[in-house]
Amino acid sequence: MEKYVMGIDVGGTSVKLAALTTSGNILSQWSIPTRSEDNGSQIVPDIIASMDQFLAERDLAIDNFLGVGIGTPGAINRDAGTVTGAYNLNWKQEQFIRQAFIDHYGDLPVYIENDANVAALGEQWLGAGDKAPNMVLVTLGTGVGGGVIVNDQLVIGAGAAGEIGHMLANPDDGFQCTCGNQGCLETVASASGIVWTAEKRAKETTIDSELVTNIQSGKEVTTKDIFDAAQNEDIFAEEIIDETMSYLGHALGQIASVLNPEAIVIGGGVANAGEYLISKVKSHFLPHVYPSIRETTDIRLASLGNTAGVIGSASLVLKQQ
Repeated sequence: MEKYVMGIDVGGTSVKLAALTTSGNILSQWSIPTRSEDNGSQIVPDIIASMDQFLAERDLAIDNFLGVGIGTPGAINRDAGTVTGAYNLNWKQEQFIRQAFIDHYGDLPVYIENDANVAALGEQWLGAGDKAPNMVLVTLGTGVGGGVIVNDQLVIGAGAAGEIGHMLANPDDGFQCTCGNQGCLETVASASGIVWTAEKRAKETTIDSELVTNIQSGKEVTTKDIFDAAQNEDIFAEEIIDETMSYLGHALGQIASVLNPEAIVIGGGVANAGEYLISKVKSHFLPHVYPSIRETTDIRLASLGNTAGVIGSASLVLKQQ
């Protein structure tokens, strides 16, 4: 009897699920809405009900599965299989996720991990990480997230390792971060941070630029607008991208100097800027790292997109076999 693994990626608007073979082929993938009302009390029951429906449609039993891996935002207790707080899911009290699955399915292995970490595992296994034993994933979205893999194992530290977005980037002239500190990397290198930087600099500049005009007139500007303008040689936009990517390039240089991973993979919505973004980051990374690191650490784009989470979650099960 062929065995499968189930990967689940819990997000603020949807929950993604995928059944995979042990070699990483996706048997089926689908998503359901995240119902966060009533303190998120329906999220786990909805996941279990969706799994039941899938098993029935495919004429499968839970015995066909080696286990379930779950990636979730918030603070987690890996040993207990609980989420101790995830405010974007409206989980303000501890959620006993593993126990809910065991109550329904019996003695089923269930593994829980931070959502950024499972995305890193996904890219390492089947994506741009190309099975590198040492890899760092940096996600550039509304914030900056990350996952660190060393010797094929996630680096957890005392529980909060991989908070790349909260590395200090601009202590003197930085924005206030949601964490309470000032000048964190995500305040300048995230989608929000790039826009904030452009808006701040637009108040100070004398450059004749369409982007400056749009910002000064109150028009809403996105990170994509800024990257597009930079690639069309808008001087102001080029300066903004150079400044913000310098913070990112320097931060990645510090990470590489400590860990020397084979790959640093950049994902998230900002990474849609593609190789232009990579070239800008490398221009601030390569001149400032130890010579051997230039030869052994490669910066590249993520390749799995929205499937990285479910793939990485599924791999949690396989890593325990």
